[in-house]
Amino acid sequence: MNATHPNTPTGGHSLLDATALIASAQAVIDIEAQAIGALRGRIGADFLRACQLMFDCNGRVVVSGMGKSGHVARKIAATMASTGTPAFFVHPGEASHGDLGMITRKDVVLALSNSGETDELLMIVPPIKRQGIALVAMTGNRDSSLARLADVHLDTSVPAEACPLGLAPTSSTTAALVMGDALAIALLEARGFTNEDFARSHPAGSLGRQLLLKISDVMHTGEQMPCVHARASLSEALVEMTRKGLGMTAIVDDEGRLAGVFTDGDLRRAVDDDDIDLRNTAVTRLMTARPKTISADRLAVEAAQLMEAHKIHALLVVDAEQRLVGALNIHDLLRARVV
Repeated sequence: MNATHPNTPTGGHSLLDATALIASAQAVIDIEAQAIGALRGRIGADFLRACQLMFDCNGRVVVSGMGKSGHVARKIAATMASTGTPAFFVHPGEASHGDLGMITRKDVVLALSNSGETDELLMIVPPIKRQGIALVAMTGNRDSSLARLADVHLDTSVPAEACPLGLAPTSSTTAALVMGDALAIALLEARGFTNEDFARSHPAGSLGRQLLLKISDVMHTGEQMPCVHARASLSEALVEMTRKGLGMTAIVDDEGRLAGVFTDGDLRRAVDDDDIDLRNTAVTRLMTARPKTISADRLAVEAAQLMEAHKIHALLVVDAEQRLVGALNIHDLLRARVV
């Protein structure tokens, strides 16, 4: 019978020591937290100058790095681009084989290298400098070649890598990532970047849908819009509700102005009333006058909020003259992933 190590999680590998694993993970977090904490005292004149160069840039921030630094550089470029600072990533190896043409005089280059001696980056620095392009270097060695050649140097050195061998980039890449986030967010705030600005660069995201999708984008119009005249009978209103499938129908006057709404709830109450002739009773007798409405130019998320506040499942859309222009229900908002 196989004995389970006393420190081994149930079902785990018999050679794994749970205590050692937890201690190792906690040590990594502590080491990387110290590395991040050390950055705080380095936010000063160099950081301000880097922000100024990027803020004043009439082109884009071109971020570059090799290996793990390259992965971090891609993320920094993506974060900047989505928060109001136009940016993109260029691979330094590809840059020396033609992609350097993607960098213009109007740009600012942000180069990442923990050692500051990455050959692929150093190879493209001279042509960058010859064009008068501003170079911001983010390294772990202020005496490195890249740091000396840069217009601005951001110190991301760390006391130690979390890797016990001191080889795998761990704390150093975390520090670089955090410094990149600090740049991006400082610039976001300096530009007065808003939720609406963020939504415009994230139209497929949840925030984009909430801040950009209008009632006019999701409402039913024309023949899809449930609508009967104020002279219609209850049975005619019921037919219209059934055909259009929104759980209600609008009632309008001769000018197309909204007079009221007849809903599934109104129908249930009518069925329970023995004094009501379901075939011949006028729908105006049972409709809800002055129903909740919304305009087509409002945000779809506002319709969801209105429905929730008033415990209703559908809304009629009207113009400034109270003429009916559309209709929607909660299922339309669900399909649009607004709620």
